[in-house]
Amino acid sequence: MGLLADIHFDLDKAELREGDRQILSRNADALKKFDFLRITVEGHCDERGSVEYNLALGERRAKAAYDYLSSLGVAADRMKTVSYGKEVPLCQDSTEECWARNRRDHFAVTSKTRGR
Repeated sequence: MGLLADIHFDLDKAELREGDRQILSRNADALKKFDFLRITVEGHCDERGSVEYNLALGERRAKAAYDYLSSLGVAADRMKTVSYGKEVPLCQDSTEECWARNRRDHFAVTSKTRGR
C-alpha cells in the first residue's frame, strides 16, 4: 500500500461508507503531514452500465472523497478530480469480487510543491 489508500463503493452508489471515511481520515492526516503534495482523486466504476453513466458516477465518487478530505482540512487547491468511469479497471473478470475492486477512488500524487 502506498501513502494514500483507495476507498471503495457499493454498486451504483457514490456515498461514503463508514470504513471508507476512516480511510479518508488517515489519508487526510498523511496529506496534512506532507503538505507539499498535490493529488488527483480518480473515480472508477465497474464494467456494468454505459460509458456516459459510469463517467458521471465516477465523477460523483471522486467529488464525494474530495469534499470529505476538504472537510477534514485538506486544502481544496491541492486536489482535483477526474472520472475514468469503467475505462481503467484493476481487474477484468466479470465477477462480483472483481466488480467490487473496480468500484473505487484512487488517490494519485500528481506533483510536489516548494521544491521537495
